[in-house]
Amino acid sequence: MNFEMIRAASVRAEGHVRRTPLLSSPFLNELAGRPIYIKAECLQHTGSFKFRGGWSALSALEPEIRARGVIAFSSGNHAQAVAHAAALHGTSSVIVMPADAPTVKINNTRALGAEVVLYDRGTEDREAIGSALAKERGLTLIRPYDEPQVIAGQGTCGLEIAEQADELGIEKATVLTCCGGGGLTSGIALALEKSPHHVRPVEPYGFDDVARSLATGSISRNNRQTGSICDAIISPQPGDMTFPIMQRLCGPGLVVSDDEALRAMAHAFERLRLVIEPGGAVTLAAALFHADQIEGDALILTASGGNVDASMFARALQTLETP
Repeated sequence: MNFEMIRAASVRAEGHVRRTPLLSSPFLNELAGRPIYIKAECLQHTGSFKFRGGWSALSALEPEIRARGVIAFSSGNHAQAVAHAAALHGTSSVIVMPADAPTVKINNTRALGAEVVLYDRGTEDREAIGSALAKERGLTLIRPYDEPQVIAGQGTCGLEIAEQADELGIEKATVLTCCGGGGLTSGIALALEKSPHHVRPVEPYGFDDVARSLATGSISRNNRQTGSICDAIISPQPGDMTFPIMQRLCGPGLVVSDDEALRAMAHAFERLRLVIEPGGAVTLAAALFHADQIEGDALILTASGGNVDASMFARALQTLETP
């Protein structure tokens, strides 16, 4: 896994992956106490950064292998990304999804042409299910983060961040990334390795396996797989591929509460008219409510996804009415 793979993924992405904007608001700057810039991956195809990795992985397959179909496991964003990328490549996809994933994500994945296989997140092993189906049907398994071409695809977001920071005259920034298994974080960190910008991952309380792993120097596993509204960034543990990259290139992890994520969602909508899902709002939550834990004169935040059910978004907006 290296920078050249990210460059190659960027070439394959041309004309297929959106170059998402880097947005700012004077109101959010005031709340954060410094300039903050939001990389709006919620505006990416399928509503999240995951399309970058999905397209990268599909486009890198040999045509005869791709034609047999692909399989992935995901709570929703990787699912939709792989389903859409597979359809655009004219091949089939099977997606293993937790039964408690947001309905909008399950429905959208099916609408994009995928066969959806549901499982119980608390009692069943998605990797075992995915591996068994892949072997049985002759499908190529595209993992959500521990896959070189997926990491390379996510790294294209980092290339854009570097270019846009230069365009805006941002000489040095702390880049906060929404972090589950570490695909986006490690990809961005690799893309920015030679730049002056520094990456730190952000996770929800109770599911801070990356923060704990970075603190101890060894991979730490979460005790549970359910219990946070930030479903998009709940993973069992950091990836075997992603953790060494994060350990080498990232600063300490940050942790925010579900309530803080909801409040950040509301601020993003109120000030930028952005719709962000809970897991995609943790970076803004960290910038707004944990500023004392973050160094740097400027922050760049990934708003990693916007696939949120209407009821959850309404719940977030209600926080604006609470002092």
